[in-house]
Amino acid sequence: MLPNTGKLAGCTIFITGASRGIGKAIALKAAKDGANVVIAAKTTQAHPKLPGTIYTAAEEIKAAGGKALPCVVDVRDEQQINNAVEKAVEKFGGIDILVNNASAISLTNTLETPTKRVDLMMNVNTRGTYLTSKACIPYLKKSKIAHILNLSPPLNLNPLWFKQHCAYTIAKYGMSMCVLGMAEEFKGEIAVNALWPKTAIHTAAMDMLGGSGVERQCRKVDIIADAAYCIFKKPKNFTGNFIIDENILKEEGIKNFDVYAIAPGHPLIPDFFLDEQPDTTKKMESHGAIPELKEETLQPPPKPRSGAVEETFRIVKDCLSDDIVKATQAVYQFELSGEDGGTWFLDLKSKGGNVGYGEPSDRADVVMSMSTDDFVKMFSGKLKPTMAFMSGKLKVKGNMALAIKLEKLMSQLNAKL
Repeated sequence: MLPNTGKLAGCTIFITGASRGIGKAIALKAAKDGANVVIAAKTTQAHPKLPGTIYTAAEEIKAAGGKALPCVVDVRDEQQINNAVEKAVEKFGGIDILVNNASAISLTNTLETPTKRVDLMMNVNTRGTYLTSKACIPYLKKSKIAHILNLSPPLNLNPLWFKQHCAYTIAKYGMSMCVLGMAEEFKGEIAVNALWPKTAIHTAAMDMLGGSGVERQCRKVDIIADAAYCIFKKPKNFTGNFIIDENILKEEGIKNFDVYAIAPGHPLIPDFFLDEQPDTTKKMESHGAIPELKEETLQPPPKPRSGAVEETFRIVKDCLSDDIVKATQAVYQFELSGEDGGTWFLDLKSKGGNVGYGEPSDRADVVMSMSTDDFVKMFSGKLKPTMAFMSGKLKVKGNMALAIKLEKLMSQLNAKL
């Protein structure tokens, strides 16, 4: 862990989406220095699955040694942004650092993404970042520190990161394009950078996306907070960079990254938009603005053993029970390519459950497309569904929440497969 230096004492940091997760972690790190933190988020009442409000975050910030100003801000609302900025300046005398952390995500393909969800992602991620930056810039120009930090990825143009969730990628890359543009526009006045994790980070939102047990494949929010703290210490001429958390911490002399792991030694999920796997030895440029576009050179999967899919379904069928059906209430369809492939189904709605070759009698809630080899690996625990989805090996159509339920079921079946 990176020690605090007191560098941010008395500084005012405006953070969007700071009521929980990464935003709150950055706030608490700064609070230990005695910083003033503006919590600009929309949660005023605790969500059953997403704990934390702007008021509980404010109490934690004060307890850590900082001053806090909770402001109700939906970054889609320009007036709410402007009001919060005015309150911050009135209370603390200015703004030194802006962290654009608020974000919306939907990992759905083009035909499966409702317009309302597209608008949400564009308006929170790209437009919200742009407008919050615009509102803070006049005050940042007056600061000696003057940093904008966007929680957004390097602009990797590998089509792999567009084909599964085009709208989400456009919305996140919009945040990164704000870095490119504003870093040049305000060069010498304000440092504008992006920060992105090398691996998945464990937050309540990640639990909802990845399901039970996903935290073992994640790092703690502390790694992002420490990386952000490193950036805030840099001079104004450190600008226009797309920074990976692990790389900047290595430059600071951090060698033991197990302290950031939820389960030290456990394999980690690589984050979106990075072509390299987290356990490879190939070193990525720490601050390269745009990573090199790489051609995908995937080896064709080895042929599965004869009847492997049929055998997998037989074992799954033997494991089914009324309790599993009652807990799941979903019909899954599998479109498998390769030997022993075709259309298969897993019915966890009908009494006792059922599996079989061909389409289910009821309309499937979730359709999963992959190779037969990856299917067998997934059900036997050798390939995590989350990893398969993020790497493009698994395509999912339909209800994502029910897809996550299946992942939980798979973890129960792994020992028998």
